Amino acid sequence: CDLLQINAGSATPDYMAYQYKFDSVHKRVGHEVVVEGDDLILKGKRVLTTRAREPKDIGWDKSGVEYLCESTGVFLTEEKAKAHVDAGVKKVIFSAPAKDDSLTIVMGVNSEMYTGQPNYVSCA
Repeated sequence: CDLLQINAGSATPDYMAYQYKFDSVHKRVGHEVVVEGDDLILKGKRVLTTRAREPKDIGWDKSGVEYLCESTGVFLTEEKAKAHVDAGVKKVIFSAPAKDDSLTIVMGVNSEMYTGQPNYVSCA
């Protein structure tokens, strides 16, 4: 699975690069991180960056994003996350607990419950 795009609200590419390089519990990254215009170059691969508030304006379908990690905390229900699917992604994985009855998966605890559906899953 490749990182294709980051939609970061108001964060600039320079700030995203800094965070990627230094803000980790896993130590500093061991490769070059380059800002090129609005994009990041990570391990020689271009990662598009956008700063849109509405999923329809992000362009997931144009960059080929199929699996989206939703980390804003704004789209934590199936109803709200559907906007990302409508914008082109196949699956939305919440990085926080869902605010509805969406399936919650904990690896090593109940991961066998996930069989490919639904399109909205919490892995918090």
